[in-house]
Amino acid sequence: MANKLAVITGASTGIGKELAKIAAREGYDLVLVADEPQIDAAAGELDGYGVAVEAVEADLSTFEGNDRLLAATAGRPIDVLVANAGRGLGQGFLAQDVSEWRKVIDTNVTGTTYLLQKVLQQMVARDEGNVLITGSIAGVIPGAWQAVYNGTKAYLDSISYALREEVKDTKVNVTVLMPGPTETEFFRRAGMLDTPVGEGDKADAAKVAQDGWDAMTGRKPHIVSGFINKLQAALSHITPDTINAKLHTAMAKPNDEGESRGGL
Repeated sequence: MANKLAVITGASTGIGKELAKIAAREGYDLVLVADEPQIDAAAGELDGYGVAVEAVEADLSTFEGNDRLLAATAGRPIDVLVANAGRGLGQGFLAQDVSEWRKVIDTNVTGTTYLLQKVLQQMVARDEGNVLITGSIAGVIPGAWQAVYNGTKAYLDSISYALREEVKDTKVNVTVLMPGPTETEFFRRAGMLDTPVGEGDKADAAKVAQDGWDAMTGRKPHIVSGFINKLQAALSHITPDTINAKLHTAMAKPNDEGESRGGL
């Protein structure tokens, strides 16, 4: 019998790369996608698992990039979709270029939504499939000094539950992974190395990925990875959002030149 197929976006580094390793160990053929050439090296690290691996470099902030990803499956049914690709952006909103925050929204929201619709249509038609969406505990906290990113993660957290409800009468499952700060390239790419959260201790990406995979295969609605993150997420629901925003400032505001970068 042919192996099942898993599509994993944002798989060149971090949580996505670790999820690709798990899927390979579980015997899935893989289509791995990222918007950088490093995706080829990530795919090469999976040699020896006895599965077929294809790397696709595509800009998932565009419909064209997502269509290129879908074309790479060559018509094979997608058994697992890990919608993990995302873009971060720190610093003050007022100082950000429009092109920067639009790229965050186009990647995290528009591109992901387009891919989810295309793949879920296929899965529901077959009455089979598993989807893991990488949201974040950032989605439950107003993200002062990381405002647009947190807003996109709130969207992903929300749409995950909505889609799960819409497909509940099928054998298709939707799970949202909600990590906290994780040891990945995220903070460097988001320009947040000079923040308390960027400098602080972070979760292990392999552990977060395993938590997400186990929740998805267990058909759970969500998983908050890590005890401290579970506690923070729980407290955020009973703390006024004005206070949550102040607490986020303490984590995400740059240590130096914070006033000049955000205007608050």
